[in-house]
Amino acid sequence: MNTALKSAMDDAGLTPRQLAYRVGVSSKQVERWLGNHELTPHARNRADACRALGVDEDMLWPKAVRERVKIGNDRELVHSYPYRSACPSTVWTELAEAAGEELFLAGYTNYFFWTQVPHFAETIRRKAESGCRVRFLVGDPDGEVTRQREEIEDVTLSVSTRIRITLEHLDRLGSPDNVQARFSAPLDAVNHVSLSVFRFDDEALVTPHLARMAGHDSPLLHLRRHDGGGMFDRFTEHAEELWGRAIRP
Repeated sequence: MNTALKSAMDDAGLTPRQLAYRVGVSSKQVERWLGNHELTPHARNRADACRALGVDEDMLWPKAVRERVKIGNDRELVHSYPYRSACPSTVWTELAEAAGEELFLAGYTNYFFWTQVPHFAETIRRKAESGCRVRFLVGDPDGEVTRQREEIEDVTLSVSTRIRITLEHLDRLGSPDNVQARFSAPLDAVNHVSLSVFRFDDEALVTPHLARMAGHDSPLLHLRRHDGGGMFDRFTEHAEELWGRAIRP
């Protein structure tokens, strides 16, 4: 039972039916709120109920407040996904479209951008023409780590093929200003293949790759920079370090 809600209703002298009338829901709905402390009403209903009872929301439904206002070390975490493929393509599209200064794609192949983000090549061209810095850090298609990864994944569309598809798409752009591509250095390839960092100005999508799983089966974190030295900075600094030692194709 939501004992806090029950206590607030008793103090206000309101029955479930009376509270339901003030909130604009059924009395059965209020009874469900009372019977399950894990049940969180819609935001508008929470606000109306708190107004009718004269109490703060964090007293009745603290979980909703915690989820809405992040505190502590997780405040840069916008969302997490158990699989990269679970992140809607609209998220990738909107982040790419919104980037105005920095678009840094440090996945090992970056292949999926060309298949999942609509008109991605045109987006890259427009971003570069508008002054946005666009960088692609990919693995060496002929490198030893690439070969080892192909044996691990054992899929038809091999890692080296996916990298070459990205390079072909970039070649078709005609080498516009502000678009750069590099291979991670041989000594950095293991660190690169195990962690993908995709930066869009002050937001990033990060994928730590798990054992034998391909990128789309690994988890993904959506981060937004809040303070210096947070998770966003730590992951993007990792990618910048790899870029600093990377090799031009």
